[in-house]
Amino acid sequence: MSFTLRKLLAAALGTLTLAAGSAALAADRLVIAATPVPHAEILEFVKPMLAKEGVELEVKVFTDYVQPSMQTNEKRVDGNFFLHQPYLDEFKKKQKNDIQTVVAKVHVEPLGAYSGKHKAAADIPEGATVAIPNDPSNSGRALLLMAKNGLITLKDLNNISATQKDIAENPKKLKIRELEAATLPRILNQVDLAVINTNYAIEAKLNPLKDSLFIEDASSPYANLLVAREDNANSPAMKKLAAALNSPEVKQFLADKYQGAVVPAF
Repeated sequence: MSFTLRKLLAAALGTLTLAAGSAALAADRLVIAATPVPHAEILEFVKPMLAKEGVELEVKVFTDYVQPSMQTNEKRVDGNFFLHQPYLDEFKKKQKNDIQTVVAKVHVEPLGAYSGKHKAAADIPEGATVAIPNDPSNSGRALLLMAKNGLITLKDLNNISATQKDIAENPKKLKIRELEAATLPRILNQVDLAVINTNYAIEAKLNPLKDSLFIEDASSPYANLLVAREDNANSPAMKKLAAALNSPEVKQFLADKYQGAVVPAF
């Protein structure tokens, strides 16, 4: 074999080796469903961190609270990042074939009450219309927040699954309307008060700390979770994603970008 031929073969083998190495590096791929703000933003932030560890992350964005879980169950995505434990518990009750399992706690988005008409809870008039999320876990959460701020009284302040049937007293005769969470910022000026999830508030350019009449404190039990299918929850790629989401870099990102409106839960 000539020297030139040997060089050509060596170069070809080197190219194949590099290609194989690159393929191996990018062999792990995750598709995670998320709502736009802050979940998808946080996932986009950790993408480069995961890429360095050989994990390709694709973020599939949804604007509702149903499809991310449904697509996880249907194995269209590897997991989701948008919900908290009470929501997951309620969802599991409705889905007999639910295959979701919690991988990591990431952050808390304090639920807040907003108004385009009034500047304080005390200003809410008799007969006012209050809009709250219509999914069971967040509607109960909204009622608890209203009770803690004196608008209503509940039979049990520890019941996170409270419904309007659990209202003991409604001194201002408030008309409480349950609507899809994503629509609440859009109808804010049509009601006296709206209790809005922070992700939708931020997306609507509301500042939860400055614009809300009242808001949950940092002790809220509603930590947002990274959730995976049971068959891949312990995969190396999913573990790397969980570690990235619980990293000091993400903690700093939350502080810098959201200024206390989104707080770490790790």
